[in-house]
Amino acid sequence: MRTRILLIAAAALLAAGCVSAPRYDDPDTQAASALAHRLLGKTADKIEFRLAEADSDVFRLSSRGSRVVIEGNNANSMAVGLNHYLKYYCLVNVGWFSWDRIDVPKRLPKVAEPVEVKARVEDRFFLNYCTYGYTMPWWQWSEWEHFIDWMALQGINLPLAITGQEAIWYQIWTEMGLTDEEVRTYFTGPAHLPWHRMLNIDHWGSPLPKSWLDGQAELQKKIVARERELNMRPVLPAFAGHVPPELNRIYPEAQIERMSDWAGFDLEDYPYFLDPMDPLFPVIQQKFVEKETEIYGTDHIYGIDLFNEMIPKSWEPDYLSRVSRQCYESLAAADPDAVWLQMTWLFWNERKYWTQDRIEPYITSYPAEKSLLLDYYCERQEVWRQTQSYYGVPFIWCYLGNFGGNTYLAGNFADIDKRIEGTFAEAGPNFKGLGSTLEGFDCNPFIYQFIFEKAWDIPQHQDLSEYGQALADSRLGLVSEPGREAWKSLLNEIYVDRSVPGHSPIMNLRPSFGRSTSYHSSVRFTYENEKLLEIIRKLLETNSRSSAYEFDLVNLTRQYLSNRFEALFADYKKAYEAGSRDAMAPLKEALLDTFDKMEELLSTQSYFLVGKWIADARAWGATPEESDYYESNARNLITTWGDRGNMLTDYADRTWAGLVSSYYKERWRMFLDAVDASLDAGVAFDEESLLDALKDFEYAWWSERPGTFASTPNGDPKAAVRKVLEAL
Repeated sequence: MRTRILLIAAAALLAAGCVSAPRYDDPDTQAASALAHRLLGKTADKIEFRLAEADSDVFRLSSRGSRVVIEGNNANSMAVGLNHYLKYYCLVNVGWFSWDRIDVPKRLPKVAEPVEVKARVEDRFFLNYCTYGYTMPWWQWSEWEHFIDWMALQGINLPLAITGQEAIWYQIWTEMGLTDEEVRTYFTGPAHLPWHRMLNIDHWGSPLPKSWLDGQAELQKKIVARERELNMRPVLPAFAGHVPPELNRIYPEAQIERMSDWAGFDLEDYPYFLDPMDPLFPVIQQKFVEKETEIYGTDHIYGIDLFNEMIPKSWEPDYLSRVSRQCYESLAAADPDAVWLQMTWLFWNERKYWTQDRIEPYITSYPAEKSLLLDYYCERQEVWRQTQSYYGVPFIWCYLGNFGGNTYLAGNFADIDKRIEGTFAEAGPNFKGLGSTLEGFDCNPFIYQFIFEKAWDIPQHQDLSEYGQALADSRLGLVSEPGREAWKSLLNEIYVDRSVPGHSPIMNLRPSFGRSTSYHSSVRFTYENEKLLEIIRKLLETNSRSSAYEFDLVNLTRQYLSNRFEALFADYKKAYEAGSRDAMAPLKEALLDTFDKMEELLSTQSYFLVGKWIADARAWGATPEESDYYESNARNLITTWGDRGNMLTDYADRTWAGLVSSYYKERWRMFLDAVDASLDAGVAFDEESLLDALKDFEYAWWSERPGTFASTPNGDPKAAVRKVLEAL
């Protein structure tokens, strides 16, 4: 009788969902459960993970009593299943930043009918060298831990993992005879390290503190351990020929040459390259791979890019073939199981040089099965279509989507879907996966989630309109007809143009009546701004309080104000050309007032706070002096990018609170005041003289670090949006 009572009680508890969390005895279910608990807390006790036998990546969803059951062939597939359940059943969006709220229903919805979803491709790649400068340089483990969970939810299994490599290089170079000062001065400042790693610049912002090297090494150990726990294969760096010039002092016979300039940096910042055919090349490769493996382990896949945005010393096909073959052979000697992964951005960016008769020998000089290429900017140009599907070499279709971390609505949504499906249909068996190579995390996060969902046979993707409704529901956290209408308009009318370099609001750029002197500025948009306002008003009709909804509302209003500023400035320019001071005065006031409205709006979101960027940078400092150093480096990257008047000025501009009020507004105030002063004096407006003053101001903003800025959000997002619209 007692046993029967206990069984009845257990059944009742199971039905009520009150039983304790399942216990797991294998690493995959343990890892999936741990991820769920990190994201959902005790709610994760109601989810049961099971390991499924399968020949390829797959997840299955079902319900058992009050429990949701998620099966998968490994932890990564189970994580994708969890994300699918959260999005399509719970209407919950999990963002890529650690501060995003995750509001799960108290009663988990049942899975009415069992679901099985298989992966369409084996490899899912994410990140870009640049992302480690434009978004992630200041991250601590708390940000990384959440982000790795986010990657697992998307099914990413090939993450670029280049943190902490300078600690390895420091050991290599000092062991080979270089001094501490020579090595730390060879590196750049932290935010600029991606371009040092890509063989673009040396020295700028150095010397790199030793405490940075040590802290990043410890961080990388945690990163790769967690990524492997979730069935990812971290893509680690290997030797690409980049060396300190002082190495010639120790090896005077080595073929070390100064590379061509990059982005207008001074001669002293030019990098140096050791020819892969020099006998010293494989020696350094061996040393690096051995030490990296000893400290970080290996999954036998390495990122090496020899000529990214640089010119090789010869364009002869035979030379290119021998260089790539020698590089591969050095890697294979260090790790016989090595696969060489490289980005093919160079084939697009330097397309006038990289003709087919050069590309083919360069990528086919070593075994195809030991190669993996990233087709880098497929939303604009699919290189695989121009190269006979990379001549049979395995490749991953990648969406870039953002340059410099710019805050600008961009993404050719329907065209992306068409291009991906066309690749599945036409590319052939060497098409191995999907990925994203974004330069910075931006203000269009849903598109990156969409890209990785396309790697799975998800029913909701059969019809884009059905997907659009599901997307609206998950970002709102509820079903709302006005919300669905808003998202339908967004996908059909706003998200129609791809991202391009310099895709920035004009208010973020160095002001000018002519062409902006900011790098590659591109402010074009093809929709009516009033359409964006209509969408914002529809979203305001909903009762959502989800984190994603609040971000979307602020983000769209941010873009609306940015677009409106452009129209105001066009009117101001016409008034100036007509000599109408009466018309210019109220327009000047409206232009400057836009910055104030923008500042108040952005202050409600952690996404849009320069104070957080700066606070995160300062937190790495072991001393007050180091904190000041990191802050200057952080300020520099998002403003002038280098020294005073650098040609990359505003490349990484951001519409962020604090930056808007103290930097962008001040530049425009200086410009507008100078126009008034010239008219008062009866002389022609001299933009060249003003340019010098603007450059002085820009230099002082990052080097002298004026002002302090809030690092946490303040205010109600919905109320802030309403206030902005009411004031217009």
